[in-house]
Amino acid sequence: MSEPQDREPSEAEGTTQRLPVLEKPGAPNAPDRSASSDGPPSVLDGEGGRAGRFWSARRISAALVALVLLALAGLFLYDIVAVRADRPGMHWRRELARQLAERPLDDIWVLIGAGVAAALGLWLLFLAATPGLRHVLPMRRTHADVRAGLDRDAAATALRDRAMEVAGVQSVRVRVRRRRADVRALSHFRDLDDVRTELDAVLADAVSGLGLSRPPSLSVRVRRPGRKG
Repeated sequence: MSEPQDREPSEAEGTTQRLPVLEKPGAPNAPDRSASSDGPPSVLDGEGGRAGRFWSARRISAALVALVLLALAGLFLYDIVAVRADRPGMHWRRELARQLAERPLDDIWVLIGAGVAAALGLWLLFLAATPGLRHVLPMRRTHADVRAGLDRDAAATALRDRAMEVAGVQSVRVRVRRRRADVRALSHFRDLDDVRTELDAVLADAVSGLGLSRPPSLSVRVRRPGRKG
């Protein structure tokens, strides 16, 4: 009696084969094969990825101005209601009106008051015309509806970590500003020129890797540590 021989299963018995799907290049659900997912995101076309500074909400300044104006408006409203009700006005308001009517324009207190009012006005204009948030560095824009920023302390930490990887560097101090990054390093061995050259190359690569809209210029100084005692 012969034993049944093993036979390979046919495609019709249990094997499922996935057929390729052809999609038109202009279809809305067709994947974009031109963009590589491995490389870094590209910046916006025509803008170079440039992004402006972030604008501060000025919540504290706005709250202080609002409170002062509200208090002054309340005092004057109370005084107006008191006068309309045939009651004498507040003493400070009457005294202020008398002083303003009697004092000449070149009086010292008039000049001080005018200077304070002008300084407050210039301060408010400065706050309204400047963006603020100087500690946030804008990053390159890769999407039209997305904005990103990097804190200065975080950027300084990243540059300091990269600088400490250079052989011969003992300690590093980094201060990142809007347009410049100051790096002060101490080297306890190796030639100072070699350490400085390597630091320039490493930090230049680190600055470009931060992805900032306007990369700061580098200012690198290397010296020997001072003698103890």
